[in-house]
Amino acid sequence: HFLFFLCLQQHGSSRFASTSVVKQSSGGLFGWLLGGKPTQFPTLDVPLPGITIPPPLPDFVEPAKAKVTSLPNGLKIASETSTVPAATVGLYIDCGSMYETPGSSGASHLLERMSFKSTTNRSHLRLVREVESIGGNVSAIATREQMCYTYDAFRAYVPDMVEVLIDSVRNPTFLDWEVKEQLEEIKAEIAEFSANPQGLLLEALHSAGYTGALANPLIAPEPAIHKLDSSILKEFIAENYTAPRMVLAASGVEHDVLVSIAEPLLSDLPAVKRPEEPKSVYVGGDYRCQADCQNTHVALAFEVPGGWYEEKTAITVTVLQKLMGGGDWFCTGGVGKGLYSRLSLRILSHYHQIESFSAFNHIYNYSGLFGILATTSPDFASKAVDLAAGELLEVATPGNVTQGQLDRAKQAAKCKVLMDLESRAVACEDIGRQVMTYGERKPIEKFLNDVEAITLNDISSTAKNIISTPLTMASWGDVTNVPTYESVSRKFHSK
Repeated sequence: HFLFFLCLQQHGSSRFASTSVVKQSSGGLFGWLLGGKPTQFPTLDVPLPGITIPPPLPDFVEPAKAKVTSLPNGLKIASETSTVPAATVGLYIDCGSMYETPGSSGASHLLERMSFKSTTNRSHLRLVREVESIGGNVSAIATREQMCYTYDAFRAYVPDMVEVLIDSVRNPTFLDWEVKEQLEEIKAEIAEFSANPQGLLLEALHSAGYTGALANPLIAPEPAIHKLDSSILKEFIAENYTAPRMVLAASGVEHDVLVSIAEPLLSDLPAVKRPEEPKSVYVGGDYRCQADCQNTHVALAFEVPGGWYEEKTAITVTVLQKLMGGGDWFCTGGVGKGLYSRLSLRILSHYHQIESFSAFNHIYNYSGLFGILATTSPDFASKAVDLAAGELLEVATPGNVTQGQLDRAKQAAKCKVLMDLESRAVACEDIGRQVMTYGERKPIEKFLNDVEAITLNDISSTAKNIISTPLTMASWGDVTNVPTYESVSRKFHSK
């Protein structure tokens, strides 16, 4: 009886981030809880009524171009069509962990876990029933710069997809028991995080290497879990989920159709002036944690100045990461999976004490990180760090990279991007993120041409510029033999 009363009380309260345009549920409390009767479909061997089979596609189909529409309140709607019968719709918000304050620390992580829960128009149970009835799939992810909500289903259900997506983002109720349940899930997630040493190192690189917004943790810190509640989430949404910071993107949807569906549901969002991105300053630093582990996990990283707004640098770093490559000592990916990259040929093939050795990059709007992650036996940790430093210095020295190695890296970078974009979800995310960053979706041909234009001099000069920034070092596990920060830093900044 208490649960029923609380449910009724929460449902009857005023909406916080509601819109009068989003359709209201009918049928009172039970309509909100369960929705209408599930749609009944015939068995799979019976053709669906009203569905016509399209004619076969020609041998060549001209790739669709993304179209962008800006609403009067500043929100952007972007989409591109495709020949497949399914569609992905995503709502992308310029708001991630870097926008958190000490009082809202962990909010973006909790919002990710609270996605597609109860709203003022439907219960979580009803939402799940509606998504399952059309064979849909919903997901959400929080990054340092953005919140991303996506819905994937058959194209015929785009109107329902858009409405559920917008309702979930605009009208969450944050019921107390749902919030508490997800906080418990976060506690379990944190407890299991030690099983992901590379994830730990990447978080440590941000906290040690930056001051300001990019130093904010992506995973909710344990002290914040005891403070987070529905009121903090509501305040965070009210402050950050505004029209000029949102992009509704879709892959596989006619643009005019998407605009006609979404505009009535989004036009009343407040047109609050977009704030400046919180400041982050790269300073470098050292993090090391002695843990009960048989291996040593260590990372060396440097800043990628300019981030995505320095396009040539960002694209060069993408190729540089493929050039250096690496991976695990034992790889089940088959022939060609990074086997000809520099780190595979020069390190993994010769030092079996090293379990993994790979280059990585994480690029943001105005900054980024590039470096090497390694896992090794503790007695080989010092040598592994020396090898990582040596490889970074090698690619920054003109003449050490051959044209053949560069050509292979270019092809690998282009292949990776083209294969990723075959996924509707990735294509939708690419549209949303690019429109949010640049105000447009740049054609893939531009990226391919920019990659092809990279020279050996671009590789060495970019690498030299990167390793001239302060070193950030992180280690976890048996760190007894990890060299001191000062001794490693002198390898790069000896003059």
